[in-house]
Amino acid sequence: MINEDKKINANSKNEQLEYFRSADSEDKKLTTNQGVKVSEDEESLTAGERGPTLMEDFHFREKMTHFDHERIPERVVHARGFSAHGEFELYESMKPYTKAKFLQNTNVKTPVFTRFSTVVGSRGSKDTPRDVRGFATKFYTEEGNFDLVANNFPVFFIQDGMKFPDVVHAIKPEPHNEMPQASGAHDTFWDWVSQNQESAHMVMWLMSDRAIPRSFRMMEGFGVHAFRFVNDEGKAHFVKFHWKPVLGTHSLVWDEAEKLGGKDPDFNRRDLWESINMGNYAEYELGVQILEEKDEFNFDFDILDSTKLWPEEDIPVRIIGKMTLNRNVDNVFAENEQVAFHVGNVVPGIDFTNDPLLQTRLFSYTDTQLLRLGGPNFHEIPINRPVCPFHNNQRDGFHRQTINKGQVSYRNNALAGNSPHTVDEKNGGFAHYQEKVEGRKIQSRSKSFEDHFSQAKLFWNSMSNAEKQHIIDGFSFEVGKVQYKPVQQKIVDMFGKVDHGLAAAIAHKLDVSVPPANIQSKVTKTSPALSQENTPKLAETRKTAVIISDGFNGAEVKKVIENLQAAKVQVAILSDRLGSITADDNSTLKAKHTFLTDSSVVFDAVYIAGGMKADIMFEKKAKMFMQEAFDHFKPIAVSNEGEQWFKDKQLPSKAGVVINKQQPDDFSKQFIDAIAAHRFWDRSIS
Repeated sequence: MINEDKKINANSKNEQLEYFRSADSEDKKLTTNQGVKVSEDEESLTAGERGPTLMEDFHFREKMTHFDHERIPERVVHARGFSAHGEFELYESMKPYTKAKFLQNTNVKTPVFTRFSTVVGSRGSKDTPRDVRGFATKFYTEEGNFDLVANNFPVFFIQDGMKFPDVVHAIKPEPHNEMPQASGAHDTFWDWVSQNQESAHMVMWLMSDRAIPRSFRMMEGFGVHAFRFVNDEGKAHFVKFHWKPVLGTHSLVWDEAEKLGGKDPDFNRRDLWESINMGNYAEYELGVQILEEKDEFNFDFDILDSTKLWPEEDIPVRIIGKMTLNRNVDNVFAENEQVAFHVGNVVPGIDFTNDPLLQTRLFSYTDTQLLRLGGPNFHEIPINRPVCPFHNNQRDGFHRQTINKGQVSYRNNALAGNSPHTVDEKNGGFAHYQEKVEGRKIQSRSKSFEDHFSQAKLFWNSMSNAEKQHIIDGFSFEVGKVQYKPVQQKIVDMFGKVDHGLAAAIAHKLDVSVPPANIQSKVTKTSPALSQENTPKLAETRKTAVIISDGFNGAEVKKVIENLQAAKVQVAILSDRLGSITADDNSTLKAKHTFLTDSSVVFDAVYIAGGMKADIMFEKKAKMFMQEAFDHFKPIAVSNEGEQWFKDKQLPSKAGVVINKQQPDDFSKQFIDAIAAHRFWDRSIS
């Protein structure tokens, strides 16, 4: 157990996990799980050389039994995920709003563990489907674990968790043929959407670029629900939590995401793993929207409705701290797969609201872990253990690790001095916020939850022209996969209530009727914070392919690479073969990537320097590489043969294409600026 006098710091969780780690070593002796040294591990015990295997071979039985039971049930949703350790530091004290200690002391760094995930696909699916992403963070605080179980969308499909099994059943592979995997592009999902119009806002997000993030490091996180902050005086404020990536919020393009699913299904997890290993840590600032209780009913939406967001222009996001993910897991199963998040894991100073979706999640998460992790003691698994001590009268059950000494396991007791004893609120005991509640027991929703289209229209109004076209394309692909024509028509009619132009564009693609214009939402307001065009744009950690062949301009390429690396751009040397590539000045660069092992879709930008000795096949592959990058609106830099290849392809020389007609430093600066811009949508109208 953790020493109760131990000071909690950013390294506390790592120190705790060290007790459970077992490192590979050359001098370890092979034993059974009982510690018996093993003399043979490849041949089972048999009656004679060709006789039957004997059941008395206890080592075989132990080894095979453990193997047979190595897998646990995967999560019903969020099955495919990846995690990292880190720390959270506070910028300013939230003491006026909450008594949560980790949100009061700016000198304390709190250890955290964050898991990113897709929702729909199985554990073996790809990283890049059109899907919602989970963004769950466990804070190991001195008062216990606080789990901020977030998504990369600020809203959800439903208002009440009673419908959660229905939406999941609808979006999962259809049960009669178990297809499609990790996709909502099929009849049952869109049939459900058409019958549940409260999903309109969430579906707009799902059809947008937000559903195909460039990386976990460039993805926002939202707590979705309204929670409560409660301070030392018992005063409460409503609060919503936001994670803002320091690198900005950026996305893939659809064709790129689809190709990545085949070329590198581990694209997002690989990016996180490699970035942390290189010291390019994933950083997110924590923001809060705080609302006084007296202002609860001052808006044209219900603040407790999880299909609604709180517009940042009306309720500003206050940045209060930063999370840095700086250490990869040691073992994916032990940490990433066994971690158990629960929206109900809160600490004093953070409490719940009557959001009906939040209320149902408070039951569902514990119930889920009981099945997945084999019983009630999942909190004792190392990755889930709090770093502060825990004591109670709970006993026994599957996988119990604590050895409780003594005869007492109940309250109240005299034999142990009534220990463990309760702690009053003033000394840190959790006390539920005393909200006054009265009313009849009913199964009905407040009329303030009835507007399903105003915020969907707000989202549409806030998009750039390129983002709007991507939403149209998203609907056209997804609903275009639906076989039942009446469902397609119902979807177009439903989103005609959002925007007539949107519905008309989808109707044209699907060959269904255009709904009347007079049913569209009358909302004209915009929220610039919703558009990714307004996010930070940096070149840092972007991955650039440098394409060279023998005879490349050594001095120029060396200078460009130096400038890229100085701007913290990742450089990958790519050629038609691995190994040393010789420049015109006899210097060499080592190619670790080839046209066969990599594709333009795994890079953010391309620099084609070429080489005097490039053969026809090299030239052909380089042109194909450049064409695909161009089609995905990525920055391209060309020089020497690369410039000629660009001209041969007859690609329009528009924004984002940097041609070397100046000194290497100026050429590099223009390219770095283009990398920071991320995409050049003007090409779509060229």
